[in-house]
Amino acid sequence: MKIQILKGSDVLNLVGRTLEKNKVAYDFKVLDKNLSEVGLLDFKDKIKLITTFPSLDTPVCDLQIKEFNKRASEFSSDVVVLGISKDLPFAQKRFCESFSLENIKLFSDYKYSSFGINYGLLIKELNLLARSVIIIDKTNIVRYIQIVKELTSQPDYNDALNNLKDVIKLPYSEIKENISKKCKPCEIGTPPLSKDEIIKFLNSCPGWQLVDDKKITKEFKFKDFTEAKYFLDILALIAQEQGHHPIFTLIYNKLKITLTTHASGGLTENDFIMAKIINDLDV
Repeated sequence: MKIQILKGSDVLNLVGRTLEKNKVAYDFKVLDKNLSEVGLLDFKDKIKLITTFPSLDTPVCDLQIKEFNKRASEFSSDVVVLGISKDLPFAQKRFCESFSLENIKLFSDYKYSSFGINYGLLIKELNLLARSVIIIDKTNIVRYIQIVKELTSQPDYNDALNNLKDVIKLPYSEIKENISKKCKPCEIGTPPLSKDEIIKFLNSCPGWQLVDDKKITKEFKFKDFTEAKYFLDILALIAQEQGHHPIFTLIYNKLKITLTTHASGGLTENDFIMAKIINDLDV
C-alpha cells in the first residue's frame, strides 16, 4: 500500500518495502561515524528503538534527536536507541560531539539508501528519510510503527515511549532471533524445483509468467525512462543485498525482470523470494 506524507501543501511519496507490525524486521545496511557498515544483527539481544529524520540541519530534527537522547537516559540497558538519516557520517559525528549526545547512536543511510528502501521510508521526491519511530523487539519482530504524516512535525514521543514500555514487559524466556526470509547462497549442483513446486510458488506471486519451466518474468511500465530507471536502481540494491542475480531489460519506460537461478539451470525458491519482494515494493 503506497504511503504518502505531507510537507505543507506538498504531497510526498514513500518508496520501498512494506513494513508490518508483528512481522519480522528486515535487515539493512547503514554506516557509522567511522564509515563501517552496520546492520540489524549488530544489535543482538537488544530492543531497538529506531527514529529516522530528514536532516540534522533543521530545527525539528535537531530537537527530535536531542529529545530521544534525553529520554534514552531513562531506558534500561536492554534498549538501544538508533537515529538514522541521510546526513553524512562526518556531520552526524560532529553533531553528537557538539551536543555531548551519548544515549543515541546515529547512522547514515546516504550511501545505499538501504534502510529507507527496506523500511519503506525513502521519500521519492527528496531522496531523504521520512520522520518515523520504529520499535523492534529482542527477537527482531516489529512491535511499533509511527510514520509522522507532516514532515515538519515532531514525532509523538509519549505514544512511542508508552509502546516501548509495553515491549520491555514482553516475556523473553528464550531469545531466538528471527531473520526475514532471504535468498540462500547458491552452489553448483543445487537441484531446480519440480514443476509442481514451481506452480505452487507461482500461485503466490501474482503477475509473474513462467517461461520454459526455467525462469519467471514480469514487465513493469512507467511514465518515462527516469521513473523506470529509478525502479531499477531500487531493485539493484535489493538484489545485491539478497545475493540474487536478476536479468533486467530496460527499454525506455518498460522494465522487464527475469528471475532464474543460474547455478541450478532453472528455478529455485530464491527466485520466488525475490519475486515476492519485488511485488511488495511501493515505488
